[in-house]
Amino acid sequence: MEWSELKPNEKGLIPCIVQDAENGDVLMMAWMNEESYNLTLKTKRMTYYSRSRSSLWIKGETSGHFQDVKALYADCDRDTLLAKVHQTGAACHTGNRSCFYTQID
Repeated sequence: MEWSELKPNEKGLIPCIVQDAENGDVLMMAWMNEESYNLTLKTKRMTYYSRSRSSLWIKGETSGHFQDVKALYADCDRDTLLAKVHQTGAACHTGNRSCFYTQID
């Protein structure tokens, strides 16, 4: 699917939910822009756009905790992506396997 078929927000970004392809665990959510989306498709390694640094980042580039793409989906509205990945090591910068480890209720 071409980027032009997706519906990014007014800042040119689209949220990407990341799921473990093997067990279905939700690992994290990150933002993608057109460049990170195209690099992800080309390299098969998840690449995101950091809003705080205003730059691209390849997941695992510094930590070694890469995310290899197994499948990439767009939702029905084409404004959110779902990436199914093979996760090496922790997905969260805190060292946890998933960013969703804090239970609220």
